[in-house]
Amino acid sequence: MKKIGIIGGSGLENLNIFQNAKENDIETPYGKPSSSILTGNIEGVEVAILSRHGRKHSIPPTHVNNRANIHALKQISCTHIFATTACGSLREEIGRGHIVFPDQFIDFTRHRAVTFYETFENGNLKHTPMAEPFSKELRNILCGKAKELKLKFHPEGTVITIEGPRFSTRAESNMFRSWNADIINMSTAPECILANEAGIPYAAIALSTDYDCWKTDEVPVTWEEVLKVFNLNVANVTDLLINAIKAFR
Repeated sequence: MKKIGIIGGSGLENLNIFQNAKENDIETPYGKPSSSILTGNIEGVEVAILSRHGRKHSIPPTHVNNRANIHALKQISCTHIFATTACGSLREEIGRGHIVFPDQFIDFTRHRAVTFYETFENGNLKHTPMAEPFSKELRNILCGKAKELKLKFHPEGTVITIEGPRFSTRAESNMFRSWNADIINMSTAPECILANEAGIPYAAIALSTDYDCWKTDEVPVTWEEVLKVFNLNVANVTDLLINAIKAFR
């Protein structure tokens, strides 16, 4: 039986897409996840929702307990994960309000735990393949539903995840563009790595809110602008999630 885990990012801290949700406090071997987990169902599909930064957005990117978040979803038997995230566009053609379904990542974080394997017990080596880190099955579902909803979307792209919480310098932004990164955020890579280690198919719904700071004819990104654009498009992201979940009936 399918059970869909949703990790709500910036702008979706209080996502609740079903009635009569049950609130679950989970403890994992890695500590507590970022928030309690709301569970319920959508047309017969079990759904579990976790807020990446806490419901009051009190947890900065570096200090999100990604291991606890992914492990908690695995503990309650989630079979797939959809994660939402705000992102900056590194490409002219990815406009504000566009949705990207990344198929590759570059991990530029430096201070995060990005593996469950701190030791190799009894010679049991764990080197998880990561050539195709995002689930093609889930991305295809998202693309199909985005097309039905007539959303502006990009079926693939490379996301670079930086440490944060600061935004990039212009030199960094241009460097990331030269690396063929298409979008930039502060969350996706560690989650995706850990989901792969846990054996849970994972896909990201990345909403473009700004152009980072590489475009010299635009005002550089600010947190206020990120939230403004995300809030204008939150209904699109929510509708997309609901319709994607219905595909598992």
